[in-house]
Amino acid sequence: MNILYAIQATGNGHISRAMELLPHLEEYGNIDIFLSGGNSHLALDAPIKYRSKGLSLYYNCNGGLDYWQIAKGIHPLRLRQEIRDLPVEKYDLVLNDFDYITSAACARKKVPSINFGHQASFYSSHTPRPSIKNSTGEWILKNYAKATHYVGLHFKSYDHFIFTPVVKQQILEANPTDKGYITVYLPSYCEPQLVEIFSAFGDLQFDVFCGQVMQPRQEGNLRLLPVNKQAFNESLIHCSGIITGGGFETPAEALHLGKKIMSIPIRSQYEQQCNAAALQEMGIRVLKSIDHTFSDHLEDWINNDERIKMDYSKSIPESLEYLFSLNVEKRENELLEVA
Repeated sequence: MNILYAIQATGNGHISRAMELLPHLEEYGNIDIFLSGGNSHLALDAPIKYRSKGLSLYYNCNGGLDYWQIAKGIHPLRLRQEIRDLPVEKYDLVLNDFDYITSAACARKKVPSINFGHQASFYSSHTPRPSIKNSTGEWILKNYAKATHYVGLHFKSYDHFIFTPVVKQQILEANPTDKGYITVYLPSYCEPQLVEIFSAFGDLQFDVFCGQVMQPRQEGNLRLLPVNKQAFNESLIHCSGIITGGGFETPAEALHLGKKIMSIPIRSQYEQQCNAAALQEMGIRVLKSIDHTFSDHLEDWINNDERIKMDYSKSIPESLEYLFSLNVEKRENELLEVA
């Protein structure tokens, strides 16, 4: 079987998930990778057949989206050509982890595809949303990467086609400890802002991961670290808790390890608002922003919030079994149509 696996490279979560899934997908056939987007700090450790700048999200340094930078990255003529040229018709199976170009190419050439990833979970009305839905955000989640089938991943199995998160093998096999520091990963804040915020708590130790940091260094009570897979895994495994955005993979890993979590979703990023609603429903502390009340929230979180532990060890076999059952059904239907 020839498989096209389209991976969105905005943020680190899609690439992190792909690196765990690829060895399992290779058991089913030959994999060609289409990598789309350009705002990830992690490299994909696999051969890339097709590469596109795609569409990416960018962040300002104060917890929100950088709309000007996002707009500068949109090139309609280039996108139209890439949609036309991507040879999706050559493959027995097209897997799409939230990439627009692959979705549009499949629609243009009438090629079936499977949207496989976290965003696919939002095709269910049972998946948590904020108390006030955002109509534009809902439209994007449901139309940006449309497919013929959907296999979702989320913190809980909210529907029959939604499975629990794909977690790194190192996290699954870890023996977590508590070495007394707090891990921080807030990608919508820049280094000066992170230093200013967390250096104010001199009695606490923080591992602060930041895309602008090139070499590890100690600055007062902060250990400033580049965004690196191995270093981040080690920090997460041995921290007391993590302060992070409203992403998916990092909270999922922390939940599997039973770490205390504080989530501060990126402003105006609707998917993160939805994730935060799901975390809050599970009992995780969620803040709208870092403001003058942050010190009170931090102290209360350290002293009072409980640790929630989930078991995500069965996600890969269960989700892939369901995914390939869909593909077998699709191919049987195609044979019937030919007959």
